[in-house]
Amino acid sequence: MSTYRFAARAGVVLAAAGTAVLFTSGIASAHVTAKVLGEPAVQGGYTKITFRVPNEDNTAGTVKVEVKFPAETPIASLRTKPLPGWTATIVKGKLAKPITSHGAEITEAVSSVTWTAAAGTRIGPGEFAEFEVSGGALPETDQLVLPAVQTYDSGKVVSWDAPPPAAGAEEPEHPAPVVKLTKAAAGGDDHAAAAPAATATDTHGEKTEAAAAKSSDTTARWLGGAGLVVGALGLGLGAGATLRARRAVAAAKAGN
Repeated sequence: MSTYRFAARAGVVLAAAGTAVLFTSGIASAHVTAKVLGEPAVQGGYTKITFRVPNEDNTAGTVKVEVKFPAETPIASLRTKPLPGWTATIVKGKLAKPITSHGAEITEAVSSVTWTAAAGTRIGPGEFAEFEVSGGALPETDQLVLPAVQTYDSGKVVSWDAPPPAAGAEEPEHPAPVVKLTKAAAGGDDHAAAAPAATATDTHGEKTEAAAAKSSDTTARWLGGAGLVVGALGLGLGAGATLRARRAVAAAKAGN
């Protein structure tokens, strides 16, 4: 077999393997998840949580999503971000044991939030949607487990409520969405999470861009000046050559 054919076949095999990996990983990750994007979720603070809901049915569409907030890890305040075509409903419940948050006694907490699609609206096959909430104060726990229930227009109901697996164990078929929480910094302000790392990065980026622009401008000026010098030299050399040519022609005429 020639080296070319061997390389070609190897490329086909690797491409097929890569496609298989991507396909299987896509299937494995196609479940309801909860993410905190752009900032850490700090215990005792407030944050935004994004629930990503993919549609896993090839013939039906998702028309209702319910997320439950366990009383064991209470959140007293919650707001939803408007989503066209969907109505959000927040339900609160009494706590068996009141808690204290920022000096105030809390006797009730959020028990669930439900998004219901309007007529003609749904998450269709091959689609996903994101539902966002903002709230707190976040409980003092390492992780926030938020079971979800996904309802399809066919009547099928899928509960994403399996607890997180132990280290090294396989992921359950229908895992509950989980948000990891970090401890508040000593002396920090619990009312807000730490500033997004992107802020420092963006600021640094602006300085870098400004420096790059200044450097580019300086280079352009230097090149422009060099161009003028070269142009002047060229004109000088051209004029000298023309003068020498004229003198040679005059000398030739005088000799004749």
